[in-house]
Amino acid sequence: MRLSVASLALAASAALPALAADPVALHCERLFDARSGKVLGEHTIVVEDGRIRSLLPGRAKLPDGTASIVLAGRTCLPGWTDLHVHMGGQSSPQSYSEGFRLDPVDYAYRSVGYAKKTLLAGFTSVRDLGGEVSPHLRDAINQGLVEGPRIFAAGKSIATTGGHADPTNGHNSMLSHLIGPPGPTEGVINSVDDARQAVRQRYKDGSDVIKITATGGVLSYAKSGDAPQFTLEEIRAIVDTAKDYGYSVAAHAHGTEGMKRAVEAGVTSIEHGTHMTDEVMRLMKQHGTWYVPTIYAGRFVAEKAKIDGYFPEIVRPKAARIGAQIQETAGRAYRGGVKIAFGTDQGVGPHGDNAREFVYMVEAGIPAAYALQSATLHAAQVLGLDDQGVIEEGRRADIIALPGDPVADIEAVLGVDFVMKDGVVYRTPERE
Repeated sequence: MRLSVASLALAASAALPALAADPVALHCERLFDARSGKVLGEHTIVVEDGRIRSLLPGRAKLPDGTASIVLAGRTCLPGWTDLHVHMGGQSSPQSYSEGFRLDPVDYAYRSVGYAKKTLLAGFTSVRDLGGEVSPHLRDAINQGLVEGPRIFAAGKSIATTGGHADPTNGHNSMLSHLIGPPGPTEGVINSVDDARQAVRQRYKDGSDVIKITATGGVLSYAKSGDAPQFTLEEIRAIVDTAKDYGYSVAAHAHGTEGMKRAVEAGVTSIEHGTHMTDEVMRLMKQHGTWYVPTIYAGRFVAEKAKIDGYFPEIVRPKAARIGAQIQETAGRAYRGGVKIAFGTDQGVGPHGDNAREFVYMVEAGIPAAYALQSATLHAAQVLGLDDQGVIEEGRRADIIALPGDPVADIEAVLGVDFVMKDGVVYRTPERE
């Protein structure tokens, strides 16, 4: 049984659930090989029980009765992974006041829509680096209650008192007195012992990864955007304890000294990396540390800083100064041989527009093929996974398709119109 793109779209609501269980063949006009970074010719991908059963060259002849989806004019790629998102919110001029007015359930309801937008944009996996909603959203997606990407959730980020992820920043003295100072349970530490306890609490809470805020940040209600905020010993305690539980550690870091401490302590990735120096790059290459640039977020906040009232005045100069630099840093890091993986920091920018990061990476001087590898093969390596990030026999059937050739024209990434996750089709091209 062979279904064209048009007929499949017309019958999508009735046919798609069956496709998840029964073998289905995807006929791709082109195929992106994430290992080589090359676009290959026509291939047939046979999917069964959520896995890639076989990958065959050309328009392969299949047994009678095998359902097929003809993706004419399209390039098939492994589903993308965004390694830095925040599914529990999205930036707006009301973001700061909403924290005092909304309940966690409000953010949870919003996250359902954000998750679906992200999946339909071609991102079949995300790493959520900070937010109490994300572990619960992850579980709801895994249970089939809502549609969204596979989530690797950090839960509450770990900070120091007054640091970038201190949840009481900006509170007045009366409110702070009523709430009391946050501690390791709330993800705020001030000693090596606190650091260990905070990691163990994240384990208790069901996190998949540990996130620390190694320096100041742009959007926190605090003056510094780049000062180091942990001692080297505190970060080492976090990394060592994380290893006990099988966790990797991602470090938000804008400033040079904070990056150096994080890299030397053994974190897996540096997020943002605005003021990355040649010395930091040398250390990252020496330690095998990944870099996740988040150019989108930098450009977004720099643009919004021009708008009166979008950010509080304590935030606005940081957004203007730091945000504008990240794209240039990403280009230097690539030229310097630092390993780069894909991340946007969406939740700062709008969910569902994640693929624009590819365009910004290419503008920074990163080759299109490498940018695509950063969201496929590289992202899987950062997560420590060998069953996704490539289209190969036995791997997860996370497959997306888009018109055109994204290596030849990176703007093609904005046109994803086919999305399969774990062998289930969530998006098909509209009728042509």
